[in-house]
Amino acid sequence: MAISITPISPVAISIFGFDIRWYALAYIIGFILCFGLMAILSRRGDAEIKLTKPQFDDLMTWAILCIIIGGRLGYVLFYNLPFFIENPLEILAVWHGGMSFHGGMLGAIAAIFLFAHRAHLSGMKILDLAAVVAPIGLFFGRIANFINIEVMGRISDVPWAVTFNGLTEIPRHPSPLYEAFGEGIVLFTIMILLYTKTDLKRRTGALSGMFGILYGIIRIICEFFRAPDAQIGFLTSWKLTMGQLLSALMIVAGAWIFAASVKKR
Repeated sequence: MAISITPISPVAISIFGFDIRWYALAYIIGFILCFGLMAILSRRGDAEIKLTKPQFDDLMTWAILCIIIGGRLGYVLFYNLPFFIENPLEILAVWHGGMSFHGGMLGAIAAIFLFAHRAHLSGMKILDLAAVVAPIGLFFGRIANFINIEVMGRISDVPWAVTFNGLTEIPRHPSPLYEAFGEGIVLFTIMILLYTKTDLKRRTGALSGMFGILYGIIRIICEFFRAPDAQIGFLTSWKLTMGQLLSALMIVAGAWIFAASVKKR
């Protein structure tokens, strides 16, 4: 017996005819909490890098812009390029949904290293700090996916499978909630423990590498419950998804970065 859910309006608040969507609120809350925790961690006595408030403001500006651009372009290039070639103006319609984590991650990395270059700081040390707090943003993003009924799971008869009244009739895994738990809560718990309870933060790049490895593993597992994107389907006969392919590349890159960091004296 599936759980039947009344769909939530994608519009959270409407002020003077201007709609503020849950998707936007998720990004705003995620950014605020991520950068707030980054500021707290950078003020710790054992912090490897310390940023002033003006530097944090600059970094946040760079990051917000590049994450949104990267996330959107990642979705366009990785998941639905033929559609956007025919409808180029839809690239700007981010309120319709369609953001790629892997694209957003590349955007965040670009923002951090551009900022670090201008500020004459270590980009990798900032990236290590960002890797610890990033799961917070992932958690809120996946909750927004569930509200928008995006990236839902495969057909299932488990007791917690869900349908949405008037919109969907076939019970499916609530895969955005699986990802919110795995990519958000579990990954954040591990990363904050690695930061506070180990000396990995003293090995530049180690935390970034661990994030790549752990996120990739969690995402690949979650993809087994998530329906493939309709416009792509499975990439192989043994049901490899685009998310699994990109996450496997993350694991390889993360392992290489981690190995290089621990070898350094």
